[in-house]
Amino acid sequence: MSVYTVKQMAKLSGVSVRALHHYDAIGLLKPRAVGANGYRYYDRQDLLRLQQILFHRALETPLKDIQAALDDPDFDLAAALRAQRSRLAAEAERYARLVTVVDRTLANLEGDETMDDKMLFEGFDPKKQAEHEAWLVERYGDEAAQRIADAKAGMKTWGKKDWSHFQEEAKAIEHDLAKALKQGLPVDSDPVTAIMRRHWAWVGRSWNREPTPDAFKGLGHLYQENPEFTARYEAIAPGLTEYLAEAMRVFAERR
Repeated sequence: MSVYTVKQMAKLSGVSVRALHHYDAIGLLKPRAVGANGYRYYDRQDLLRLQQILFHRALETPLKDIQAALDDPDFDLAAALRAQRSRLAAEAERYARLVTVVDRTLANLEGDETMDDKMLFEGFDPKKQAEHEAWLVERYGDEAAQRIADAKAGMKTWGKKDWSHFQEEAKAIEHDLAKALKQGLPVDSDPVTAIMRRHWAWVGRSWNREPTPDAFKGLGHLYQENPEFTARYEAIAPGLTEYLAEAMRVFAERR
């Protein structure tokens, strides 16, 4: 039976050593053994568990729910794989439709194909968007409903460049904050404060109005409570959800 060190496990799976240490610390993936030298050792069963973690993450399952599922005495690996295959196949079909929309849109822009306005949005999932909005309204009430309405009203005027800049800034904020987390910077440090200032402006752009400090803190709590947000940030860097929420709290309280 093959045995792997944490570095070998990281190289084999593509998961960082830092993430494997985090999974060990929270009990999600404990090494099979720890040597007298402090080295962690993993075997094939650990590989299969890590594969399950990655499949669940690809399907946006929160880490705490992944651990509960894998530690369930009735967990059946083969059944889990069959269910994951079904869901991933459905996602693959959806992404294939989106790729087709991209190709047809490019062809239309280049003058090679005529495309009506409705076809621009084939492949997107309005039902999922509606579910997100319903969750927000149920959790936060009329205030959330008003913010959603304000955001939609503001975004109606956006052009392609507005959307592109908005999405690029979100990715840049997430990248810079993950880097700060990996560097061990305190959430009240000047570099993190500068990132939060950008995030504050980005949220205001999204909401079509400047957030209040309480609303900004509340958004941080939302990131922690909503499984899809948690899955998104944890996929970028383990611990990023908590780090972001705390940075938002500290920044808001200083406003």
